[in-house]
Amino acid sequence: MRIRTFGRHLKEGTKNIVRNGWMTFAAVSAVTVTLLILGVFLVLAMNINHIAEVIENQVEITVELDLSIEESQISPIEDQIRNIDGVKSVVFVSKEEGLEQLKERFGEDAYLLEGLEEENPLNDIFIVKAYKPENIDYIAKEITKIDLVTGVDYGKTTVDKLFAVTRWIRHIGLIFVVGLSFTAMFLIANTIKITIYARKREIEIMKLVGATNWFIRWPFFVEGTLLGILGSLVPIVLIVFGYEFLLEKLNSNLTLSFFQLLPLYPLAYQISILLVSIGVFIGVWGSMMSVHRFLKI
Repeated sequence: MRIRTFGRHLKEGTKNIVRNGWMTFAAVSAVTVTLLILGVFLVLAMNINHIAEVIENQVEITVELDLSIEESQISPIEDQIRNIDGVKSVVFVSKEEGLEQLKERFGEDAYLLEGLEEENPLNDIFIVKAYKPENIDYIAKEITKIDLVTGVDYGKTTVDKLFAVTRWIRHIGLIFVVGLSFTAMFLIANTIKITIYARKREIEIMKLVGATNWFIRWPFFVEGTLLGILGSLVPIVLIVFGYEFLLEKLNSNLTLSFFQLLPLYPLAYQISILLVSIGVFIGVWGSMMSVHRFLKI
C-alpha cells in the first residue's frame, strides 16, 4: 500500500468517526462499558492469583533435630537439605533462639518460661522453603531420610486443603474472565455491526463503481481501531485511579501479611495494554466482519 493511499484511508476512517456522530457514540459507549466490567474482573482475577501465590509461598517445613546432636553435625545436615531438588532456602534456628522467640510470643507471660535456659527442652530446627510450593511434600519426605532428623512438620492436611482451594479459585477466576471476554466480544462487535449496517448503501455504491474490496475495507479497519482505542480510554482511567484509591485505603487499614494487593505499577501498564489490545481487536474484527457481508454483491 502506498503512503498516499494509506493517508487517504486514515483520513477517511477518521472522518467516518466524526461524520456518524450518534452511531460512533453508541459504539464507543458499548466498548467503554463492556471493557470497564472486563477490566474490573481482570484486576480482581490478577489479585486473587497474587494473594494465592503469597499464601502458598509462606508454606514452610520445620525440621526438628535430635536433642543429642552436636554442633559439628549441624552443618553436614544443612548441606544435605540444600542438595534436595526444589529447596529454595534453609535457615537454622538454635534451641536458644527458639526459646527467645517463644518468650516473645508469650509477651507478658514470658516469666512462665524462666529457668528453662539451663535445661532447654526445645530442639534445634531448620526452617526450609521450596521454590515451588507444590514440591513441599516431596522435600519433606526426602528430609525424613536424613540421620538425626527426628521430626518434619509442614501441616500436610492444612497445606493440601490450601493448595486445593487456591487451585479452585484460579480456575473459577479464569472461567469468569474468559466468559466475560466472549460476552464483551459479542456485545461490542454487534454494536459496531449496527453502525456499519447503517452505511451499507455507501459500501454497495463504492463496490458498484469499481472500488476493490480492500480499498473499501481499509477505512473501516481504521475506524474499528479508533473505536477500540477511544472506548478503552475511560475504563483505563477509572480502573487505574480507582485501584490507586483502593490501595491507599487498604494499606492504611490492613496489616495482614498475606492480604497484599498487587502494586499499582506495573499493574496499571498491564491493564492498559490489555484493554487497548482487546478494544482494538474487537473493533477491527467487528468492522471487518460487518463490511465483508456487504462486499458480496
